[in-house]
Amino acid sequence: QVQLVESGGGLVQAGGSLRLSCAASGPTLHNYILGWFRQAPGKEREFVAARGWSGGSTYYKDSVKGRFTISRDNAKNTVYLQMSSLKPEDTAVYYCAARWETTEKYGYWGQGTQVTVSS
Repeated sequence: QVQLVESGGGLVQAGGSLRLSCAASGPTLHNYILGWFRQAPGKEREFVAARGWSGGSTYYKDSVKGRFTISRDNAKNTVYLQMSSLKPEDTAVYYCAARWETTEKYGYWGQGTQVTVSS
């Protein structure tokens, strides 16, 4: 059972930066894909970024490319989402999620962390 705990959200002005962390625990994450999603008020949850725990390609929502970076620290069992040049439309609850590399559905979710970008 993979457990995920997000942190690092907060209030930031437009143009600012935040780094979200997702601490993972449970079985080895070697064969998992770790992703970040977000849900704004009144909107559906949407994909933001993802990467394999062991490396490989990274994937981003078009609107965050060049502004957000997903990375991981093996020693800390933590995945990060570095967010820069933040915009008010980035305001949402951000969730960390994990799925087995051969499945499409993310089966493990964190509790979410609020990011609010003021204009």
